[in-house]
Order: sequence, then structure tokens, then C-alpha cells
Amino acid sequence: MAKKEVKHFDINDIKNPEFLKGLSYKELDILSEDIRQYIINITSKNGGHLSSNLGSVESTIALCKNFDFTKDKIIFDVGHQSYTYKILTGRKLDTLRQKGGISGFQKLDESPYDHFECGHSSTSISAAAGLALARDLKGEKYNVIAYIGDSSIQNGLAFEGLNASAGSNHKIIIILNDNDMSISKPVGGVSKMFRKFSTSLIYRKTKGFFRRTLKGRFGQWLLVKFTRVKNWFKRKVINMTIFDNLGYSVIGPIDGHYIRQIDHALAKAKRLNKSVVIHIKTIKGKGYEYAEEDQDGEWHGVGKFNIQTGEINAKNAMVSWSAQYSALLKNEMSINDKIVAIVPATGHGSALDSLFISYPERMIDVGIAEEHAFTFAGGLAVSGYHPFISIYSTFLQRAYDEISHDVARMNFNATILIDRAGLVGNDGDTHQGIYDEAFLYTIPNVTIAMASRSNEALSLVKESTCNHGVFAIRYPREYFSNKVDEVKKIPYGSWKVELEGKDVAIVSVGPMTLKLKEALIRDNLNVTLINAIYLKPMDIQKIKELLKYPKIIIYNAYATKEGFANALECELVNQGYKGQIIVKCVPSIFVRQATIDEQREEFGLQVDDIISSIK
Repeated sequence: MAKKEVKHFDINDIKNPEFLKGLSYKELDILSEDIRQYIINITSKNGGHLSSNLGSVESTIALCKNFDFTKDKIIFDVGHQSYTYKILTGRKLDTLRQKGGISGFQKLDESPYDHFECGHSSTSISAAAGLALARDLKGEKYNVIAYIGDSSIQNGLAFEGLNASAGSNHKIIIILNDNDMSISKPVGGVSKMFRKFSTSLIYRKTKGFFRRTLKGRFGQWLLVKFTRVKNWFKRKVINMTIFDNLGYSVIGPIDGHYIRQIDHALAKAKRLNKSVVIHIKTIKGKGYEYAEEDQDGEWHGVGKFNIQTGEINAKNAMVSWSAQYSALLKNEMSINDKIVAIVPATGHGSALDSLFISYPERMIDVGIAEEHAFTFAGGLAVSGYHPFISIYSTFLQRAYDEISHDVARMNFNATILIDRAGLVGNDGDTHQGIYDEAFLYTIPNVTIAMASRSNEALSLVKESTCNHGVFAIRYPREYFSNKVDEVKKIPYGSWKVELEGKDVAIVSVGPMTLKLKEALIRDNLNVTLINAIYLKPMDIQKIKELLKYPKIIIYNAYATKEGFANALECELVNQGYKGQIIVKCVPSIFVRQATIDEQREEFGLQVDDIISSIK
């Protein structure tokens, strides 16, 4: 008998999730394979978050099959798990992460199916609780779902949301996508039996009847006794999770790649009259060998890659600023045993993998817990250690209070290596690193600096350990020529004159300074170019020397004007400057996705734009 031909799906034909309701489980499995291959193909061309989306395919299909997301609300946390959802809600991913194209995250203005935006982690439960309260205040009827994964549950905000939602009567459904993160799970036959029992219809009806019937003083006394026995049984016999103890109904753990099982769990969750956690176990990177075997996070977020070989495109003969600072930190740790490095789950992205091997006791990954990272650093600093906190700019803002209150206020010595400072391109408005300079400027006892070349980076790292309080070193998500420059100590707080001319002076920040220098020499322009290595404190002597120029251009392609540029402009005025000041910085807006070059071109921050400002 001939084997029946398997019918595959044309992903581009999907308009909305309605078609899922008429598919068999076998057809849903085939659809899962087709979506998974489509995601692999798209990310190989555009880059993006690959592994997390490959692991969430089946569970997203089950959600779209069981809920009507024109009415029900879902929040993906972090939003980079939403590729399958975008596909099922009629969005083609050909323009994923491109200028004017589909975002890598949920976007309110992209589709009526998107109900919130999560770029940073751990926000979904609090947002879902807000949506649920609004629903109940309005007297409306729909489900609110928080889909949380990739270790987001361990962040403090997630626990705050869990605690607050557990204490309310406003039901939410939490899908915990567990792909081997550090969370304890209930094990054993008794635990499995209890979960089935506690979420069953007969249990809920019996419990309600029990509460209604046992009235009066004796009834209340008996209820207290029975409750104590039940709690003892749960505590001593069953391996409980934090969700049980907070009062959530818990379903699972279940196989997050088995749609039939997820279907049953979702049906049960809908019947419950209280908030529920569905714990699913998934394989991050499922369906693509290189991503499945990845233990270091290399395939979590990728650039363009070759599907067959797994080769990820890289810059030939170039080194990333992340790798450069990682090498400098490694060298400092080899000569100073008082340095302890802290990273909030971004070790691979910041090229720190080898340091965890070389210094396992002094390399601390605190997970997605930015606030903890800095107060933890304060504890180390007061004990005589020098913490280096490596963190992406966009995540640094989550720890503003801790930097101010727990480190800078007590004038502790600590170095912050701020990766991804400046425009970051295709990740879009949730990930731009353009704001840290401005908010760090408001905190006393904080030094801010940015190197333009490798020898300056070395000087800054060494200077940061010399008792200057909090020392923030910014660097971009870019590559540079790995040229070995002569190493000279840069005096603390000083600037460097790159070119001397007349009429126009340019005060420039970061690696774009060198590109501007090349262009000025190429065009034979008689201009003074100053490399403002230290943004705070500023070089007051160099500022006084600027007063003779009729035109001053402040050029910072790595931040908004509210930080260094504003401070320099004010200082020039305070010094009595009467000439023209032109400020060329990133506008103070939420910058949408595009390549870094496209973003700079849009904002007039390319070198040619600065040359035009001179003439």
C-alpha cells in the first residue's frame, strides 16, 4: 500500500490562526516542522533570535489554537520568542529586523494581535496583572497570558509580579517555558498525582463546598485543622515549587513539544477560576543541530549564517570592542587577584567565555538580575575587592538606583564595562544604548569615558582601578582594525588633540573620531579635532583653549545630547564663549530598527555630515 504523501504548508499563505482549529495533531506537527525551517531560513539571511524561537514553536501553535487573540491577550517575555506568533497572525518575516520591516519583538503598532511590548526580560507577569485588573474593572471577559522563558523568571521584577498577582483575584495564565534554566521542578508520582487532583473539577467543587459548609466556630476550627494537615502534607511529602507556595495552581511540567499535551493543559487552565502556571519543558534551538548543541548561547541571537555548515558571518581581520575589553579584563585579572567580574547573563555576548574558564571563582554570572549585580558589587567593593560589571547599555538603565544608592553614594571603587553603547541597529528601540551617558551624568562620584582606539582602551581599564569611584567605560557594538598602537598613559580626565587647525574645532567622542580624522586629512581641511576620551570629568584646560574658535562642533554618535554634549555646551557658555556651537548627537527619541549606518545617516551623524557642517 502506497504511503500517503505528507502535505506541507506554505507559510506565506497564513493570514490568521483560524485555520489551526481544523488541523489534526499530525498536521500540527508538520506545521511545526515547516515553521521551524522557515525561521531558520529567515534568520540565516537577516540574523535574529534563533534558538529561543525554535524552542517555542509547538507551544505557540497550541496557544493560537486554543485562544482567540483578537480578544484574549498574550505577552511574550522576552519578546524575542514571538516569531512563530507573528507567522501565525499573518506576518511574513522576510523583512525581519530590517528598516521599516517586521520587528524582532511584539509591537503595538505592527499588528492588532500584539498587546504589549517586551524587549527587556521579566516584564510580562506584571504587565499581565495590569491587563487582568483592567479587564475585570471593565467587566470584560477574556484571558490574559504571560509567556515567560529564557531565564526571565529569575529576575526580581518577575518575582514582584508573581507575588502581586498571586495575592489578587484577577486571573492570569502564566506559561513558563523552561529550557533548562535554574528552577526547581516537582518530581515523583505523588507530586504528579497532587497536581492532577488540585486542578481537577471535582477537587475545586469539593473545596468550595467544604468552605461554604463549615461555618460557625467549630466549623472554622475544623477548617484550620484540615488546612494545617493539607499544608503539612504538601510541605513534607510533595516537592513544592515557589508557584505552589504562592498559591498558584500548577500544571506540569509537560513536554512543550507535544501539542496534544499542551492542548489538555490549556483547556484545564481555562477552566480554573484562579491564576495558573503551566510549566512546559522545551529544547532551546530544537530542530537545528548547531543550535540544539549550543551550550554557550552562541545561537541565542545570531547574525547571518550558513545553514549547512553553521558558520556565522564574521568580520575578517577585525576585532569586536567586546572582545577587546574582554582581553583587557582578562589581563587585569591575571595580575590583580582583587578583581571580581560580574555579568548579568550576557557573558557570551560580551566575549567573556574564556574568563569563566580561567577564573571560575572570580567570574560571577548573576543571571538576568541587573539590580542585584550592582548591590552585590557594592558588597564586594566595601570588602576591599574591585568589581568589574560587564553589562549592555540597554540593561544598565534597569539598575540606576543601585548604581546611585549602593555604589556611587558610598564612593566605592568599581568599573562598569558598558557594552553596546550607542546605536545598535536591528534590535530596535528596546535595545539602543544611547541613554546611559545622560543618566550616569546625573550621579555624583561617577567617571564616564570612551576610547577611540585600543591603546586608549587599555589606559582606561588600568586607570579605572586607581580609586576614582565608579568608573564607566563605554564601547560600541562594532568592529575595528586590530592595529597595535603605542601604549601611553592618558592622564585622568584629559583629552587628546588629534589635529590642529583654525577657525573650526570639533570635539568628538569614541571610535568615529578616527574615521572623522581620516576624512579631514583626506579633504585637507584646516580643522582642530579633539578626542574627548573623558566625558566626565571634562578637560577644563582644553575647553579654555577652545574659546578662540568662532565655531565649535560637538560630535557624539554614541549618545543623546543630554549627557556630555549638554555639559560641554554649558561649560563653554560659563567660560564666556560667544561663538557658534553645533551639536551633532543621537536625537532623544526611541530609535526604530535599521542598520547602524542607516540610523546614523537618518540622524546626520555620518562623517560626511560633519564635514558638511564645517564648510
